[in-house]
Amino acid sequence: MPAITTNDLKNGITLELDNGLFQVVEFQHVKPGKGGAFVRTKLRNLKTGNVFDRTFNAGVRVEQAVLEKKDMQFLYRDGDEYVFMDLDSYEQQNVAPVALGDAADYMVENSVAIIAFYNDEIVTVEIPASVELTITDTEPGVQGDRVSGARKPATLETGKVVQVPLFINPGDRVKVDTRSGDYITRV
Repeated sequence: MPAITTNDLKNGITLELDNGLFQVVEFQHVKPGKGGAFVRTKLRNLKTGNVFDRTFNAGVRVEQAVLEKKDMQFLYRDGDEYVFMDLDSYEQQNVAPVALGDAADYMVENSVAIIAFYNDEIVTVEIPASVELTITDTEPGVQGDRVSGARKPATLETGKVVQVPLFINPGDRVKVDTRSGDYITRV
């Protein structure tokens, strides 16, 4: 594993620290008028998703974790697990829903995700910022109930429930933001 100094930190770099894998969300080099320089960072724990602040002295060596990223296509669900296929080698791999995290709410057959591995263990799953999904169930909008910005719950084909405008009906395709889970537009 390559060791780098805290002066080489950049956003998105993954570090292996004493208690796990962490991704640098934000960093700032600080050189006070008195005393030594230091690096103030925000780190995201890749297992739990928690974000916390940590300060390093400038020039301290840290271990950089090298992640292997693969484009993989979601094929189908096998019981509780999701089956993905590597687009290069065509090998299939079962993935637990826990490893997918929130991405599982937006995975439909034949969708592609970038999966990052560390020591053959799935660390992160990256999906597009927005996806197009079909509404399977929602209540009809009531005539005359036209309050500006009124919303109603709707179930997507993946089972996730989102708030949509009153004019959306079952069978409509909608674009949903995967980061926040918000309705964007009807497709």
